[in-house]
Order: sequence, then C-alpha cells, then structure tokens
Amino acid sequence: MKKIEAVIKPFKLEDVKDALTEAGITGMTVSDVKGYGRQQGHSELYRGAEYVVDFLPKIKLELIVADEDVDSIIKLITDSAKTGKIGDGKIFVSNIEKIVRIRTGEEDEEAI
Repeated sequence: MKKIEAVIKPFKLEDVKDALTEAGITGMTVSDVKGYGRQQGHSELYRGAEYVVDFLPKIKLELIVADEDVDSIIKLITDSAKTGKIGDGKIFVSNIEKIVRIRTGEEDEEAI
C-alpha cells in the first residue's frame, strides 16, 4: 500500500476530486496548506503599501492506494491539476506499513 500526497492549486481541487471519484477512489483527506517552492511568493499592494506574500495557499490531498494503482492515480492527478504554469504542485509517494479501521478492526487492504 502507498500513501499519495499531492499539493495542488486550490482552484484545481474539484477537477482532481472528480477524476479520482471516476477512477473509483472512495476516500481522501483534503487540507488547506500554505507553502512555496520555486515561486518564492509574490508582492501585493494594499492601501498603497507593497508587501510580500511568502507562503501561497495550496491544497494537500492525501490518499491510500494499492501498490498497483499508484502510477494510474499519479497520472490522473497530474492530468487534472496541471495548468502548465509555475506552482502547479508536487506529488509525494510513501510506503504504508499498516492500516486499521477503528470501527471494525479491519486491517490493511480491507481497511482502505
């Protein structure tokens, strides 16, 4: 089992969610996060004063998938989140050693 974490632009959330739902993904965790990469933030004017916004708003998706589904899920996320501009985001994949569903006690693949 793998954990896929995707950091994407906020306005792409619905596109990514719809693509994952069509692919049969039944659950995910979504968080509002802030950060920066190569974008390095940007400057804004407010009441005539310029200030720097270092951390940009992003959305972080977390989902657990079977090993054999990782590549197809990454492609779905990439295709639906891509704008072609800087700041589109990143996808991280890590191993999951154990899952336990609290309500039933089911473990691992059965608990997904």
